[in-house]
Amino acid sequence: MRRFKTFIGTLLVIFLLVVATASTVRTNESDTTISATVPEHRVVDEKEAKRYKLRQQKLKGALKAYFEKAIANGDIVGAGVSIVEGDSILISDGFGKRSIDGKAKIDGTTIFRLGSLSKGFAGVLAAGLKSEGKLSWNDKLIDYIPEFKFGDPINTAKITVSHILSHTSGTPYHSFTNLVEAGLPMATIARRFDEVTPLSEPGQLYSYQNAMFALSQEVMRKATGKAVQRSLQNRFFTPLGMATVSMDHETLLNSDNVAIPHARARKGWRSLPLKDRYYNAVVAGGINASSLDMAKWMRFLLGHNPEVMEKADITEVFKPFVALNGHNKYYQRWPGHLQSYYGFGWRIHRFQGMDTNKETTIWHHGGSVNNYRNEIALYPEDDLGICVLLNGNSKLARTVIPDVRAIVQRVDSSNEIPTKG
Repeated sequence: MRRFKTFIGTLLVIFLLVVATASTVRTNESDTTISATVPEHRVVDEKEAKRYKLRQQKLKGALKAYFEKAIANGDIVGAGVSIVEGDSILISDGFGKRSIDGKAKIDGTTIFRLGSLSKGFAGVLAAGLKSEGKLSWNDKLIDYIPEFKFGDPINTAKITVSHILSHTSGTPYHSFTNLVEAGLPMATIARRFDEVTPLSEPGQLYSYQNAMFALSQEVMRKATGKAVQRSLQNRFFTPLGMATVSMDHETLLNSDNVAIPHARARKGWRSLPLKDRYYNAVVAGGINASSLDMAKWMRFLLGHNPEVMEKADITEVFKPFVALNGHNKYYQRWPGHLQSYYGFGWRIHRFQGMDTNKETTIWHHGGSVNNYRNEIALYPEDDLGICVLLNGNSKLARTVIPDVRAIVQRVDSSNEIPTKG
């Protein structure tokens, strides 16, 4: 009887082991089946990634055709181009040559001089300091630069930070730009404005400046106790990874990948030397950067780096401060133009869509120094930014922003982008 019970017990154990093993096998088989099933979101992500890459390739091809045509026609020597959308850098590339005398090509890290695109950095830096309570738009200039005099004491006391950043101090057009180009320190130039007769009361008249605008760097130096170069580097360039930016002549000369400036010649273009100008007025025209740097800068301006600066603080500089009247400026002839204004280091344009009644905004600036010619434009409603850097003062700069914008729109509206996964 004991043997029979032992036998039955053994059979029961074997049976339980078989059941457990079978269950384990089914479980493993089930797990295998589940893991082999691709999640729906992953399929969608892969499709979107493929569409993004195809769009990027198509956009680059269209831009290449556009700029190579301009090069073939003798309109430009080369260009650094960047386009951002949302938090993505769609394009950061170069077309053409660094110098007409060589073979080296422009790429995304080729450095250009920015000229007055530098003014946009000054406005945003001032906005950052305002958000921290270190200065106010309504602060009087003489509170930072007591030796400054412009007109009588009453007029002098009326000039504020907002006036110098918006070109509305009442100063005649380009006053003392010659002194900036001569390399005089801004502290010295500040004391010379008593030689100038005001055109108007502060805040009433737009009159573009370099010297008066650059006094803002003296204001920011007094507000922070740091040179403006250090503030720009620490607050923006380093945290944004803008690795090829520089703000002095020596660094530019010692850089390996630089686009050389050019001037028109009888049979095309001739190269020019790099000049040591405007580095005394960095915020007016003394910043050097690549198209990749500018892509990162535009992405930040569109509000995609809140850890560096909040979007609400950045957009302070894009609020219209003074209307730009007339219709003789190149940007006032862009299709659909309604009205232009100046904020703090930036132009603000209102446009009407060609096919709709929808009104849109462009934040924009141009820049020229040492025969470089540059354009930057941001389309906040579309979360889009375009920057074109040219190593020659070309008439193409007048239309390159609407031209490139139209290329982006054509690529986006094309039905030739495959959608299959």
